[in-house]
Amino acid sequence: MRRMLTVVLVAALAVVVLCAGYVGHVAVRSSRPVALPSPTGRFAVGRVAYDWTDAGRTDPLAPRPGTARELSVWLWYPVSRADARRGHRAGYAPGAWSQLHFPGPVGLAESSFDKLRTHAREGVPVANGRFPVVVLEPGLGFAAPQYTAIAENLASHGYLVAGVTPTYSANHSVVHGRAVEATDAGNPNDLEGTSARATAEANRIVAVWAADARFAARRVAALDRSGGQVDLRGHVDAGRVAYVGHSFGGAASLEACRTDIACAGAVDLDGKEFGPVVHAGLRAPLMILGSENSCVTGTCSATSDQDRGDLAVARSLLRAGTGEEYAYSITGARHFNFTDYGAYYLARPLRALLALGPIDGHRALTVQNAYLVAFLDHAVHGSARPLLTASRSTSFPEVRALSRRVPPSP
Repeated sequence: MRRMLTVVLVAALAVVVLCAGYVGHVAVRSSRPVALPSPTGRFAVGRVAYDWTDAGRTDPLAPRPGTARELSVWLWYPVSRADARRGHRAGYAPGAWSQLHFPGPVGLAESSFDKLRTHAREGVPVANGRFPVVVLEPGLGFAAPQYTAIAENLASHGYLVAGVTPTYSANHSVVHGRAVEATDAGNPNDLEGTSARATAEANRIVAVWAADARFAARRVAALDRSGGQVDLRGHVDAGRVAYVGHSFGGAASLEACRTDIACAGAVDLDGKEFGPVVHAGLRAPLMILGSENSCVTGTCSATSDQDRGDLAVARSLLRAGTGEEYAYSITGARHFNFTDYGAYYLARPLRALLALGPIDGHRALTVQNAYLVAFLDHAVHGSARPLLTASRSTSFPEVRALSRRVPPSP
């Protein structure tokens, strides 16, 4: 009996030592500096944050009836390399935005936001030139800062990127200096279902988000006249707007493009489509970039009612459209690989719980950034599209071209 007790105590002590050692390892790793993927464009990047109120729209997601819709919009913009040296590096999630960390002890299992190295600078002037607007919308529960890698890269290629955090749908936002959490109206629990009620709820929220995106595009355009915190007078090409979104934000981006005559193109990053656009389609160019075997691309091996529903919706969208269409999937990627989560440290137990695939996180962002730039440069500027039309890219073998509709050559 004494020998058995000794064995148990030794085993328990070993477990305690191993756990303590692992906790120490996690603490060290999470405190190490981590750089987000470097932007690939010719410009450096600046960043400024705005809090805007849409006084003409009552917020249906707010807990208090009659409240005007308020939004936090982060703007990433092109900067000359020389001017970039004059500013200070922008924090990843400064101030109250730090609450984007997972709550409690779980938050210790991810990179410290203070250690995340962005590439944007604050307090620097915009580069010479006029730049098209790209409105970037996050997935449900997410906030614009969590797409910094995508935003910085697009800005480095000459786009004004307005990242909209959907108030009361994001788990956490900061508007006019106050922290704002999600409400049941803005982030219901049953949006993932296949029921008619779930679809109706999703359509309702997509309409709000699409209106957010169009409002943000208008406000950025107004900066061409008023300047703002950074003097953008004469630098905004308001006649060319594109909408890009991840997950639920992808659906909202498509719907925003449908109703904006200035829309030059829209991108859906692994998001099931909702709203009238599903049956009306788009006249503007469209790109869907999905995770591995994602049915939202219109091609997948459907194994569940959810898959079959997503597949039918995507095919309806693609059939209804009259503009150019491109659909791809990224082998090894899962849903969260379209966010910054893949780029920084997450302890193994936490990483296993998130929708992150086996593809290297930086690589996944590199792949999608290349396709985003190729699509937007073509849709907005009319550039050539060799990457978009290639059946297989030697530079990006992870990408599967699933379908496309392109105009005939002149």
